[in-house]
Amino acid sequence: MRVAAVQLNSTHEYDRNLEVAERLVKAAAADGARLVVLPEKWNVLGPPEVLRACAEPLDGPALSAAASWARDLGVFLVAGSVAELVPDQEKLANSSVMFGPGGERLAVYRKIHMFDVTVGDVTYRESADEEPGDEIVLGDAEGVTVGLTVCYDLRFPELYRILALRGARLITVPSAFTERTGRDHWEVLVRARAIEDQVFMVAAGQIGSAPPHYQSYGRSMIVDPWGVVLAQAADTECFVAADVDFDVQTEMRDSLPSLRNRRPQAYRWPEDDVQHGSNGAAESVAEPTTSAGAP
Repeated sequence: MRVAAVQLNSTHEYDRNLEVAERLVKAAAADGARLVVLPEKWNVLGPPEVLRACAEPLDGPALSAAASWARDLGVFLVAGSVAELVPDQEKLANSSVMFGPGGERLAVYRKIHMFDVTVGDVTYRESADEEPGDEIVLGDAEGVTVGLTVCYDLRFPELYRILALRGARLITVPSAFTERTGRDHWEVLVRARAIEDQVFMVAAGQIGSAPPHYQSYGRSMIVDPWGVVLAQAADTECFVAADVDFDVQTEMRDSLPSLRNRRPQAYRWPEDDVQHGSNGAAESVAEPTTSAGAP
């Protein structure tokens, strides 16, 4: 399967963002990509009032456009993430939607981990305007199980391990990594998640400046389960693509079966020890599949 990561410099200019996204999605499909991934907040990136003004439900204009691109091009499209208006919820959600080649909505993942941090002299409080999700989500692309994550999730290996144990062969990471953290952490984290969970990673990032203080790192990349970078973007709006071989992944998982060599009965979270005493064992999870099909 050929996959692609689209890199954008989205800003508060909504129409321009959609125009560039459409052009690059079409270019990736013309290059043979069967699965295309857009970055986080691809339709608009800006201050909270802009995100609120441009937020939309799952059938809103940006996601409807993405669905039409998937249908017209006959591709699987992970529409990065958008600020979603969720019924009966005051705060927005940071939602990643996967569409099938018929334009059908296959999966919706709402970002679990909120970016509440201080980077240099800039403080981010994503939770002030967005509600964290609480569901781990997978989609299916012609028998290939795809795990959905967003940006800051990358720092939480538990999520990626569970996705792998539930059958994910490929995990998408639409992002807007800050330039400061990205320099030192982006590639390291993407490659680490690939190696730990023996999955392909398709990490599509934002690049450049956006108001009021965003400076995104870019360097969108596709990484194989051995941690090899198959493709990496230059510092501009573009797409990168690579062929991913799930048979090679199966051979890798069979020859270095780290997922099967887990010993969940020995893993104890600190909170489990408090609740159950020092002998409380961690709950086991079903073993990952090693076939290219869905579990």
